[in-house]
Amino acid sequence: METRTVGKIHGNIVLSEVRVKYCLYARKSTESDEMQALSIDSQIKEMEAIAERLNLNVIEVKKESHSAKASGERPVYKKLLQEIDQGKFNGVLTWAPDRLSRNAGDLGSLVDLMDQRKLIHIQTYGQTFSNSPNEKFLLMILCSQAKLENDNKSINVKRGLKARVEMGLWPCRPLTGYTKFKRMDQKCESVIDKERGPIIKQVFEKIGYDGWSGRKVYNWLHDDVKFKTEAGKFLSLGNFYEMLKNDFYYGRFEYPRGSGNWYNGAHVPLISKELFDLVQENIKSQILEPRSEQKEFAFTKLMTCGLCGSGITAEEKFKHQQNGNTHRYVYYKCTRKRDENCTNAVIREEDLIEQLKSLMDDLDIQIVPMKEKISNEVRRFKLFQQMLTGTKAQIAVKDIDIRNYAKFILQEGNIDEKRGLLRYLNSKISLANKKISLEYKQY
Repeated sequence: METRTVGKIHGNIVLSEVRVKYCLYARKSTESDEMQALSIDSQIKEMEAIAERLNLNVIEVKKESHSAKASGERPVYKKLLQEIDQGKFNGVLTWAPDRLSRNAGDLGSLVDLMDQRKLIHIQTYGQTFSNSPNEKFLLMILCSQAKLENDNKSINVKRGLKARVEMGLWPCRPLTGYTKFKRMDQKCESVIDKERGPIIKQVFEKIGYDGWSGRKVYNWLHDDVKFKTEAGKFLSLGNFYEMLKNDFYYGRFEYPRGSGNWYNGAHVPLISKELFDLVQENIKSQILEPRSEQKEFAFTKLMTCGLCGSGITAEEKFKHQQNGNTHRYVYYKCTRKRDENCTNAVIREEDLIEQLKSLMDDLDIQIVPMKEKISNEVRRFKLFQQMLTGTKAQIAVKDIDIRNYAKFILQEGNIDEKRGLLRYLNSKISLANKKISLEYKQY
């Protein structure tokens, strides 16, 4: 066999023959297309056979999974062009011209390298392209034809989507509670999921007719029903509330979302428009607010129920007196996440703080990680006092100072200061029948 060489042409005179250094480049359009995922290996196998038959000098094999519709979005191909420019390769072996380019930008870069004599040969399954004007022209025609096919395909896809939605067919992944027909001629028709559809209907009914809160229904769906989507995943709380607001469930949909283009669905509704409106009214005040706007309490997330192991939540109540005064009370109680029948008693925040202050008297300050931080704070305060009084006595921080400062934070500190103090204890705080206990680590 002869080694493939290509002469550098100047006019009609061959100046020299150059051994071509090829890079085998294989590409598939998407990761999700299984048929294309198989074809990339087929491409490499066929091109290696050609290389062996023609005795081509293949230096490296490159492959990637990216569409060639847009310019500059294929990192492997971009690297290939750079290495051709640097002289690592001067030939390309690929399945077809459209593997290299389906857009004007990439085609221009390719031809530019050929014009500079840095790319002197392209070998495909059925054709060869060199630096001759006719072959470069043919290459540009074939790549431009591929771009035309892409453009027409995109137009046809958009036209097809528009036709489907005008027929009332939802063109995207089926919503929770629905599934798709498996037949290709019915691939956009949404049908009620026999397993999940009735459960989703119950979700709307519990909120609309039974007066359940969205959070309560979500907990029921997650903890009791163990509900999972068709993809085998639990619904997040955010996705749950988004589902409750989706008009699709009573027979209408907007496509694309936010476009203002509404269509009457051809699918069977799970619920009535009346039930949907009732649910929207009931959840209006329940939709998750931004974190900064949610009510915060000092000692939530830091305690667990001593009876069932659930978390501790809090709620505030207001008592209005006849004289116009209003008193605020905060109560801490078990969330009952682990045991809905948990009998743990409710405790007022004032009582909770007094118990925490008492714990500070019994706590071994020497083993608590917060000691150094609190000592520094007390020392700074004493230094400030000395500056005001003009004294210069040596500053000593005693355990009693640390304990009193900790009590002051528990009583008068803001939420962040209170939480910070308890986190420094590096302890587990349990609440059981209005009594708290503290289990701290030894150091």
